[in-house]
Amino acid sequence: MHGPTDMWNEDNAIYDDGEWITWTEINTHLARLEFEARFPNLDVDLVPIFQDLLAVAQNYYELTGSHLQVYGDLGELYGAITHGLKLHRNYAQGSDGKIGNHFVEVKTITPFKSNDTITLNLRRNFSKVLIVKIDSDFEVQGKLLDRKALPKVKGTTLKLSWADIVS
Repeated sequence: MHGPTDMWNEDNAIYDDGEWITWTEINTHLARLEFEARFPNLDVDLVPIFQDLLAVAQNYYELTGSHLQVYGDLGELYGAITHGLKLHRNYAQGSDGKIGNHFVEVKTITPFKSNDTITLNLRRNFSKVLIVKIDSDFEVQGKLLDRKALPKVKGTTLKLSWADIVS
């Protein structure tokens, strides 16, 4: 009878201090360290929730051809995970949350949107804007901008294209 350790050898693991450590464990740990270095304000407890919600949205779309209305929440979770965004209560007026002393507006570009633009209401109270893009392959990326770096416009709304945004 063979135990699970019989399948580990020098090709797929390292024997150290009396136990086998697999390359998968090592690579997972290195990927996590790299992710944490990229996102120093990482709230690691939210990552599986974000991943699960994104997977549900993708699976639902692939099964039905329709989209769930979760993309705004995904954008806010992305901000909490990657930038340490502390979210306000639901439906709070003015902004979506805070990073340090900065009020942050989160805008999410959804996978079903025909263009990669967002519209900002400049009457809202924010000093930073986080633009999160979820593309048609359900890949997610974001750009955090200072309000003072936004183009000046007349009026109370500003349209921004993802391609024109320099982070």
